Amino acid sequence: MTPTISFANVLAAIFWICLAVTVYAYAGYALLLWALSRLAGTRREPAEQGDADLPVVSLLIAAYNEEAVIEARVRNALAMDYPGDRLEIVIASDGSSDATADIVRRFERQGVRLLDYRENRGKATVLNCTIPELRGSIILLSDANTRMDPQGLRKLVRWFQDPAVGMVSGKLVLVDAATGRNADGLYWKYETKLKQWEGRLGALLGANGAIYAVRRELYEPLPPTTIDDFIIPLRARLRSDCRLVFDPEAQAFEETAPDAAAEFRRRARFGASGFEAIGLLWPLLNPCRGWICVTFLSHKILRWTCPFFVLGMLAASALLVRSPLYRGLLLLQCAFYLFSVFVICMPSTVRVWRPLRLTGLFTLMNAALLVGFFRWVRGSQGGTWKSTARTLNGKETGASYV
Repeated sequence: MTPTISFANVLAAIFWICLAVTVYAYAGYALLLWALSRLAGTRREPAEQGDADLPVVSLLIAAYNEEAVIEARVRNALAMDYPGDRLEIVIASDGSSDATADIVRRFERQGVRLLDYRENRGKATVLNCTIPELRGSIILLSDANTRMDPQGLRKLVRWFQDPAVGMVSGKLVLVDAATGRNADGLYWKYETKLKQWEGRLGALLGANGAIYAVRRELYEPLPPTTIDDFIIPLRARLRSDCRLVFDPEAQAFEETAPDAAAEFRRRARFGASGFEAIGLLWPLLNPCRGWICVTFLSHKILRWTCPFFVLGMLAASALLVRSPLYRGLLLLQCAFYLFSVFVICMPSTVRVWRPLRLTGLFTLMNAALLVGFFRWVRGSQGGTWKSTARTLNGKETGASYV
């Protein structure tokens, strides 16, 4: 006799499949990547360059209402250890309504170039309009609230001696807004490790938006609602099969998000753009492209769709509540999410054991990705900027685009 498959068995299968995918997306993939990077990865070292061999670089910073930080950012750019005749510093003010443009004008005699766009159109549109006007063969992209290590640019450009390299990303170090000390949490260290291992496999996915450089010839105009530090490198890879490099020695520093609400908005924005990116980057799933098909599927697509697997676990265990096993699993899930919300709502001044903070980050991230998915479905993801509270020397500042 052919065994019958009951509805309960289907629900049980759904639960365990959803659990397996979730565990793989956040833990199993990291273990797999670590093993692959050791077995099949390669470590390359760039050659050092003398000043005479350095390429012309254009540093481009898109800014919107950044009056509190833009002066410090420009001074940091001017202080980089790079020949002045080979460095073009461009600040593109995207319809700023504060003193951002006026502050930048003070530095025009020092070679800083201001592009003062009157209409606020969003970062992607600013990049599309500005990059064709730049003179550098290498474009260095960074943010207004970023502080770069003076040696960072030299460390990035040395990789471009290899014509196969199309993009180089530096390492972003998060700092506490109040103390200025390193504030890299467990999750950020985990993500940085993933970048290192993916880089060794030749399967790096995107860049750190605070510090990355790309060959100008590989830049393609961006859709207005996409995230530049993800789309630019991977479209360059699709176009030319170039190498994408992660260099942890090239460092930039930024403050952590001031609160959970700001972090939620950032991740929801990235989630909406991520779902849009699947339609642009789906050829990366071709196994003929090598390890990047594994990293793109595991690190991006499964991560972005993880909220649906989380909801699948909750729904399946709720429908199987009569079973003692699934009733217990449902209670465990509810307790986990209640505790994670409690952690999210706790003031940042309250010390919590770091692994416990990961529960809050997991819930916040998946809730934000779910919101991002519905933004993408509705087409409500915009490309313009929205102010995000940050502080510098006691002053509130910052903007991100939504």
